Amino acid sequence: MRSHNSKLTRDEVLSRYFPDSHPVDNPAVAGLSGGSCIIESQGQRIVLRQHHDSSAPDFHFHRQYHVLKALPDSLAPGVLGLFDGWMAVQYLQGTVPSSLPGSQQMATLLHHLHQQPCFGWRVTLFPLLERYWQFASPARRTPQWLRQLKRLRQHGEPRPLRLSPLHMDVHAGNLVDTAAGWRLIDWEYAGDGDVALELAAVWSDSEQQRRALIAAYAQIAHLDAELLARQVRRWQPWLQMLMTTWYEYRWQQTGDDQFIALADGGWRDMMNKG
Repeated sequence: MRSHNSKLTRDEVLSRYFPDSHPVDNPAVAGLSGGSCIIESQGQRIVLRQHHDSSAPDFHFHRQYHVLKALPDSLAPGVLGLFDGWMAVQYLQGTVPSSLPGSQQMATLLHHLHQQPCFGWRVTLFPLLERYWQFASPARRTPQWLRQLKRLRQHGEPRPLRLSPLHMDVHAGNLVDTAAGWRLIDWEYAGDGDVALELAAVWSDSEQQRRALIAAYAQIAHLDAELLARQVRRWQPWLQMLMTTWYEYRWQQTGDDQFIALADGGWRDMMNKG
């Protein structure tokens, strides 16, 4: 298996595997990062993706390939192959929204995903929290951070209300409104977990929007709405910690000060919530 340091460059992949294709300049599409790009040949487009995190093990990237192979085209783009550290994925023609669609549409899409067979590995948050602590700048590792980490470890992750395959990065930029309906892209964090964790992780514009999504999902999934809402609340401290420490991790990786500003905001929110 190739290591991250020996992966082919984009141009090498194009020359070896897609000699008749060329990159599309400045594509108006969300969900591309790092060396990922869109290529085109005779009017047909393909997305070439790299793993966003060069320090992550290769099997994380292979899991994403497995996810896309397993999911129906009513949920995600089809995957075309793995090529020396790159993944070729179907390009979805459609519109990336500026905000989430209505609660009924979102609940229907997520419930459709959660009815699929499980992927075979669990989403566990505490190992990620430990990873972000270990890879953060030593100067940023505060007593507050360590106390919160120990508190979450002591309590343990909530027991799943309903175990299903999850996307775990649902926000407007990872949705495409195609002619055949809504589709989700960027499946790098996918795994099996609690449906309430998915709902807690959705990047909602407001708490009112989240409550509407929970109510709509409970109705479609035949779950007690108050029970589901309580389970979502149990997961929210975990998600707050996960996002804040991810900002710390990304700052250490990139040096981009926007991540420090976001992390500082996250710590303030957690302090205000007590």
